[in-house]
Amino acid sequence: MQDQLEQSGSEGPDRPGLRAAGQAVPSRQDLAGIVPPDLSIVIPVHNESANIAGLLAEIRDVLGEDANYEVIVVDDASDDGTPELLREFGQTMAALRTVRHASQRGQSASVLSGVRAARAAWVATLDGDGQNDPADIPLLLAARDQEGAPANLHMVAGHRANRHDNWLRRASSRIANAVRGWALRDAIPDSGCGLKLFSRAAFVALPHFDHYHRFLPALIKRNGGAVLSVAVSHRPRGGGHSHYGVFNRLWIGVIDLIGVMWLRRRSLYDADGAHRPDEKE
Repeated sequence: MQDQLEQSGSEGPDRPGLRAAGQAVPSRQDLAGIVPPDLSIVIPVHNESANIAGLLAEIRDVLGEDANYEVIVVDDASDDGTPELLREFGQTMAALRTVRHASQRGQSASVLSGVRAARAAWVATLDGDGQNDPADIPLLLAARDQEGAPANLHMVAGHRANRHDNWLRRASSRIANAVRGWALRDAIPDSGCGLKLFSRAAFVALPHFDHYHRFLPALIKRNGGAVLSVAVSHRPRGGGHSHYGVFNRLWIGVIDLIGVMWLRRRSLYDADGAHRPDEKE
C-alpha cells in the first residue's frame, strides 16, 4: 500500500522569505496549487496525539494567517488518535497537508517523505513532541537572510543550549555530539536538534539511509554546502513518551558514524566547500 497524501483546505527563487505582516497577499485558496509556498514545515510524528494539535496551533499563531507557508505532517503509521486529530485540525488549517505511512518506517524515512512532498525551496523541520518551539523558526530564517551569510549556505541548524531532558539523555547527547564532532569535524554543537532550516534542493541531493537525519550538517558539508548554528529554546515534552531511548541508539549510532566518516573522506569538497584538487593517477 502506498503512502497517502492528504491536503486540507517571494523574494527570490533561491531564498524566498515569509512575507511581512501587513503586506497585501492573495488568499491561501487563491495561492493553493498556483504559487509555491515560501516555506515548507515538515513534522514527523508517531503516536503524538498528546502534542500535535497544540504544536500546529502554535505554528499558526507564530507565522500568522497571511504568510505563504505549508505544514506537512508525516504520520509514521500512528495507532493512537493522531490520524483523527490531523483530519480534524485540517478542517480549520488550510496550510496543513498530511502524509501517512502504511507501516512504521522511522524518523529518517518520515523526514524524507515530508521533504519530497514539500513544494517550497526551503524546508524547516520540527520534532512532533512539542519540545522544539515554533517561535524559533523566524530566528533560523533571519540567520539565513543575514548580511554576510555564506553564498553556499544550505542549512541553519538549531542548537539546544538549555535542554529540558533528564540527566541521562543530556549526558548521552553531550557525549554523542563530542564524539561526532571529533570524528566528522562538522563544527556543529548539536547535530541531533530536530529544528533545522535547509535548502530542499541540497537535501534531496544527499545520500539517504536509515538514521541519516542525525548527521545532516555533516552530510550537507560533505556536498559542499555551508551550515550555520543558531541557539534555540528547548521545552519539556508536553505529553506521551519518547520513542528513542539512550541505549537503543548507541551501537547503531557508532555503526552509522563509521559509515558517514567514510562518506566524508570520499567527498569531492573540502571543509570550506571548495572542490578538492584532482588526485594524480
